[in-house]
Amino acid sequence: MDFKNKLTIDDIDIRGKHVFVRVDYNVPLDENGIIQDDRRIRATLPTLRKIINDGGLPIIASHLGRPKGKYVSGLSMEPVARRLEQLLGRPVTFLPDSSGEIVLRARKEAQTGDVILLENLRFHKEEERNDPDFAKQLAGYADLYINDAFGACHRAHASISAIQDYVEVAAAGYLLKKEMEMLGKLLVDPEKPFVAIIGGAKISSKIGIIEHLMDKTDKILIGGAMSYTFFKSLGIDVGDSLVEDDKLDVARHILEKAEAHKGIGGRIFLPIDAVVTDDISDKGVRKVVNYEEIPHNMGGVDIGPNTIERYKKEIKGCETIVINGPLGVFEIDQFSRGTREILTAIANHVENGGIGIIGGGDSAAAARKFGLADKMTHVSTGGGASLKLMEGKPLPGIEALTDK
Repeated sequence: MDFKNKLTIDDIDIRGKHVFVRVDYNVPLDENGIIQDDRRIRATLPTLRKIINDGGLPIIASHLGRPKGKYVSGLSMEPVARRLEQLLGRPVTFLPDSSGEIVLRARKEAQTGDVILLENLRFHKEEERNDPDFAKQLAGYADLYINDAFGACHRAHASISAIQDYVEVAAAGYLLKKEMEMLGKLLVDPEKPFVAIIGGAKISSKIGIIEHLMDKTDKILIGGAMSYTFFKSLGIDVGDSLVEDDKLDVARHILEKAEAHKGIGGRIFLPIDAVVTDDISDKGVRKVVNYEEIPHNMGGVDIGPNTIERYKKEIKGCETIVINGPLGVFEIDQFSRGTREILTAIANHVENGGIGIIGGGDSAAAARKFGLADKMTHVSTGGGASLKLMEGKPLPGIEALTDK
């Protein structure tokens, strides 16, 4: 995918234009409708301020949760409108629908400097169906289209994909532009040596990433519960550890492919010891063992101290590090050391001039928990989108952007 050939917000004339801005405001709300984390809203502020300062009028749209095509009061965008109002320091007009006469009327009455936020797009079943008529209707509310919703770019939905067939210009906002630049360079022209650290629970969700990065990285370090599927594929007893038995052949194939890559790159490193427990909770017994010695009634929950030190040595001297997925059950403090120490090592690497990128999702949550997110070169805002991009798969929301 040629990211550099796509139009961005800096390439278009916004003055006097109504701009449909697709964002990802899928933020966590508590039972009282109070936003628990507003990072996704804050991440779009540069794009919105650019539009406002250049004399454009933003009509903002997003999804929130999974209402499945019907109105759900607890998934209304109204709390988001109020928070956006505070962050922008100006009134935000919230519309109780994302299509129809109410939007046309608001568009007609709006003046330069106004900001409009539409109701949850997924209250309409046509959104997730990528319905062309719904997309055409959305496109008719504005003169320009800007996509700043990287976290939804892997979805072929009406406001992400089909809408771009009905606008003259579709450009990337600043958030999407940064994601394309950072992750795009990672996959096209990374500064070497390049090390990928892949963790998480299931190998099934990371197969594509490992296979795609094998030709691009110098080393791939494996952690998390997925490592036990690799070990079992080698005939090693992993006790009560989480294993995807239907992926054993896949795991073995990946290791065989990595063995064939020796001297070329993409060499895979597996942990050499583990933290195991009889209960995945803060009350569970914690024990450090070699991987060949996991008790039958215990399961792995973190990489062990020897693996931590080994992985620190393996990333030393490299230029680029990307991590996707935690290396253990970081949510429980006694099983979080591996994830915390490796993330700290990446942060120190960045402080010394290296590149450290977090591929979104749980690894981003871990970095925030340990106060390390702001010390990274880049923390991706897209979980599923980051996964697809790192697998080398096309993203509908990016592919449909207007070429320069």
